[in-house]
Amino acid sequence: MSPEPTAQRGSLREEHKRLTTARIVDTARTLFETRGYSSVRVDDIAAAAGCSRATFYLHFAGKPEVLRAIANQGTLTSVRMVYADLDRVLTTGSRAAFADWMARAIDWFFVNKDMLPAWDEATAVEPEFRRLAREGIMTLADSMPDYLARWPEDRREEARLRIELLVAQLERFFTRWAMQGTIDVTAEQAAEVLTDVWFPALRAP
Repeated sequence: MSPEPTAQRGSLREEHKRLTTARIVDTARTLFETRGYSSVRVDDIAAAAGCSRATFYLHFAGKPEVLRAIANQGTLTSVRMVYADLDRVLTTGSRAAFADWMARAIDWFFVNKDMLPAWDEATAVEPEFRRLAREGIMTLADSMPDYLARWPEDRREEARLRIELLVAQLERFFTRWAMQGTIDVTAEQAAEVLTDVWFPALRAP
């Protein structure tokens, strides 16, 4: 008997599994964006995705793993590109180019702002996701090899810390400004002041 029917059935099963995984991830993202992280249960995700709780656990170990999939499928990739772009910008030594980058970084937050509360909640309540968040910040420095190479070897950790502090300040600024409304400033004004602060702070020795 030809192995083709068996192979075809295997291929169909793999495709069904892939589609189910994608549906769970997309559904979870929508729920996290609209309801936050803590209030969403696995049962909520499964019901909204049109699958059983058992099916959910065939694909994911729990909510943190779904959130990791959301990050790996887009968020982390896109933010790494933002900081790879910063690596390129810093090689120019141009303040104007840095200001343009700062405006693009703020735009990135706007695109991803609906997920930010869920990230914050998960980081606070899930030790596993706290590790993921830490790893994510570390990979941003890894996205800037030219910048790191311009620092003396014995000060590379300081260079990494500067990048991490930049990331942290941008996240906190955006939360207070665009989400909580406790900072009253235009995006253009914010980009200008943040450039004044960070363009000299990131200058390699």
